[in-house]
Amino acid sequence: MAAALRKTGIDPLGDRPWGTHVCVFYEAPEDLLDTLAAYFKPGLESNEFCVWAVSEPLTVEDAQDALSRRIPGFAGHLAAGRIEILSGRDWYLEGGRFDLRRITGGWDQKLAGALASGHAGLRVSGNAFWLASEHWKDFGAYEQELETCIAGRPMIVLCTYPLAASRAADVLEVARAHQVTLARRNRVWEVVETPELKQAKEEIRSLNEKLEQRVIDRTRALAAANEQLEAEIAHRVRTEGRLRQSEAQLAEGQRLTRTGSWTWNAATRKLRWSEEHFRIFGFDPAQGEPSYEEAIGRIHPEDRPAFD
Repeated sequence: MAAALRKTGIDPLGDRPWGTHVCVFYEAPEDLLDTLAAYFKPGLESNEFCVWAVSEPLTVEDAQDALSRRIPGFAGHLAAGRIEILSGRDWYLEGGRFDLRRITGGWDQKLAGALASGHAGLRVSGNAFWLASEHWKDFGAYEQELETCIAGRPMIVLCTYPLAASRAADVLEVARAHQVTLARRNRVWEVVETPELKQAKEEIRSLNEKLEQRVIDRTRALAAANEQLEAEIAHRVRTEGRLRQSEAQLAEGQRLTRTGSWTWNAATRKLRWSEEHFRIFGFDPAQGEPSYEEAIGRIHPEDRPAFD
């Protein structure tokens, strides 16, 4: 499945990933036609195979005529087989009978055919004609099943419902079966939110506020730790500076008085000589501290037992 977002052509939706399932309630036929033209145009331009299952009061011929007047070059797309407009009633109720598995299986075949012919995916729209009919419950189950079927697949589905035939309960039930629900009235878009969606948004808002506060607290803690670290580094730099100054002064004092100094680590048996000590005993500081045997070799033989 392509990872890139797909242009929906619908302003409130923007770009959406494959697997998007959207519902639009429309008030007037012009709202429906404008919406579907805007929806199919980027699909045709993006090498998607488009399918529109129309229903009354629209006919297949009406749909073709409406799209040809709204989408530049539509006739060429239709002739090239990039879009198919079919009767929704025939598609959904073949022989007057509703069969959930046949319908979802039909979309599977449409998708397989689209991919086999080199299309990027499948863009579908179906107009609900089953409101206030004996098939309402069946199609409600179909909408729920469709949500699962298209998940993770290169498909985008837009379901359209006429507002005039929809009750408030229908709107809420349909909204629950779709990821996003919109309404278009007099060419103006509105977002339909169910109580669950409002609650989810409130939970997201609350989580975002908590996350932002955690980021602020963490930033403050990091700033305080950084300030403390900078203070410790500055203190260390000052201490090392004083130490280097003291060592320089000690070296200068030993040079003037011709006295040397050395330390010996009894555990590691390591010697450390001052530069003046090297000069007094005639060793080259560049060669490192001499061994114990080399050092005692520079002591007068009569003084060695006392030195030892």
